[in-house]
Amino acid sequence: MASVPLRLGTPRSPQPPEPDRRESKATLRALLADRPDLAERVQVIRDMNRRVKACEVHLTTTCNIRCKGCWYFEGGFDTAVPETSDPGVIRAFVDKLVADGVTQATLIGGEPTLVLNRVEPFVGKLPYITISSNGLRPLPRAGFENVAVAISLFGGGPLDDDLRAHRVNGSAFTGLFQKALGHYKDDPRVTFVFALSEDGLQYVEPTVAAIGDNGNQVTFNFYSEHGTDHPLHIENEKRTLAEALRVKQAYPEVVVSHPYFIETLITGRTHWGGRFGYDVCPSISVGLPEHADRVANGHPVIDGFAVYGADYQTVQFCCTSGDCGGCRDSQAVYTWLAVSLNRFLDSGETLQTWVELTEAYWRQWYWSQRHSPNFARRPLAAV
Repeated sequence: MASVPLRLGTPRSPQPPEPDRRESKATLRALLADRPDLAERVQVIRDMNRRVKACEVHLTTTCNIRCKGCWYFEGGFDTAVPETSDPGVIRAFVDKLVADGVTQATLIGGEPTLVLNRVEPFVGKLPYITISSNGLRPLPRAGFENVAVAISLFGGGPLDDDLRAHRVNGSAFTGLFQKALGHYKDDPRVTFVFALSEDGLQYVEPTVAAIGDNGNQVTFNFYSEHGTDHPLHIENEKRTLAEALRVKQAYPEVVVSHPYFIETLITGRTHWGGRFGYDVCPSISVGLPEHADRVANGHPVIDGFAVYGADYQTVQFCCTSGDCGGCRDSQAVYTWLAVSLNRFLDSGETLQTWVELTEAYWRQWYWSQRHSPNFARRPLAAV
């Protein structure tokens, strides 16, 4: 399959080397012997990891709005590959995923709710589906009862309209967040993916409160203004982090993001001295030749993960923009922490932190929650 050449971020200083795997396994066994309360939880996480073999698919190059700083359009993904709507091609693609042992697909765009006929083949064949939407159009419940729905949200409050509520013709409108709330009142499938912005800190708490009152949950993201010289620029990191953590503490059942993840998301740093960037990000299309050095550097990746363009053939660079120097994508950061168990083996307390933050990662998606009807559809992925 072809690949789309995208930009690599600025190289960073060397990351701390990965711990020896054999030593890590022995350390984990010893810690679990002392903390049997964590042993079952670790096993549940390992079971989910085995059962979920993931991919990401750009269903369409079309979207009904133009958000400021959207990596999809700023990065030229809408013109990089020719879009196909051929149902036979799409069904054959899904069948190939199933044959390869893929069990989970994140469907993005463009806007997936504009092409529901392309969503249906995935829902019919794969047990774990996440649909990323801007919230302007509702995803029906009939036929899509067991999928997870991730609704984008930038900045919160009126800032969300400033950043997202722009029609394709350039005209602005209002009430995009309110429309999404109306579409998904008390819908257990839904998680709002709230991209925090330093300019909108005063809106974080009322926005989270509105989501909770609507019967939904929220996970935090970081607003990267793609297309600018400094997409990750932040004036007061401590203030931004403090507000995010305060709101998490005030709304622990609404905000599913773990505090450790929130700190890493905003700062890009971890307790072991790691810094988020290309050399550690696991959410790359691992089979692409240009990732050979990254895969070989010892830092973990998501086995078999691939991202496909809207021609259902082209393999994309990674799960988002490919502009690694300007990326702080929430799911890439979360998966980095989730695959880094060997960094959390200093004590029973740090192991517990990893267990809790990984449980919070899975809690984002309706299909992985125990109350979901789809939770029972858990085939083992190919090992």
